Amino acid sequence: MSGYDAGFLGVGVPLPESSRGGRLLDYPRFSVLLDAERRLASVTGVNIDGARLLDLPRTGDWRFDPRVPAAEQTGPEVYARNDLDRGHLVRRRDPGWGTPAEARDATEATFFYTNAAPQAADFNQSRELWLGLEDHVLAFAEASDQRISVFTAPIFGDADPPYRGTRVPLRFYKIAAWLGRAGLEAAGFVLDQSELVDTREGVVAVDRLGAFRTFQVPISDVAAATGLEFGPLIGADVLGTAGARAEGWRELTGVSDIRWRRG
Repeated sequence: MSGYDAGFLGVGVPLPESSRGGRLLDYPRFSVLLDAERRLASVTGVNIDGARLLDLPRTGDWRFDPRVPAAEQTGPEVYARNDLDRGHLVRRRDPGWGTPAEARDATEATFFYTNAAPQAADFNQSRELWLGLEDHVLAFAEASDQRISVFTAPIFGDADPPYRGTRVPLRFYKIAAWLGRAGLEAAGFVLDQSELVDTREGVVAVDRLGAFRTFQVPISDVAAATGLEFGPLIGADVLGTAGARAEGWRELTGVSDIRWRRG
């Protein structure tokens, strides 16, 4: 399997590295760095070719990756009889480009449990922010024939509550990178489901009166929160100007709030 391509954008953008180490798994057009202790990915990276994207029918079933011991993967028992969704980290459509056969192989590979993380249903299904943000990135790539690389995973935190042998992440990060007018550009986001998930007494409850929050944040803050090395992405951050940094985290109410250019 080809895995994530660091040269895909025409400049070097390596897969972020974790100080915790991990098991690197390559799939068609994306890679996963699996954290054995947390049984979840600490990094996923996918290459998206907007000029060659295909819109294929949904095919594929969630399954364990046979290359990894099942004990290191968060499997179906975590998602049974509760309000947790299997949240794709690399979205199904993102690697689905090229020939129909290539696209189908890539989209079906996104259904390995190594590419899933438990997310509150309202969080995972929201059209305004979580999915809205992802759809916006994909639509930008498709409409402009743009190549984009996207990195997504949980932010492992001490407050993540234990549940059925794993710990449910309360926050996630997403970073999109592309080649802009001035060279490499990137935007970072943090998505928070801490007000939605309650695992007290071993049962997941989703507070329908709660809310998830989405922020555009400096990529350097994502690095500090995750312990990941993001290489050139920090210098390419569209929030990299002094004035933008003074704003801190920018809470988003919709995709129109996103800043995609410097200044």
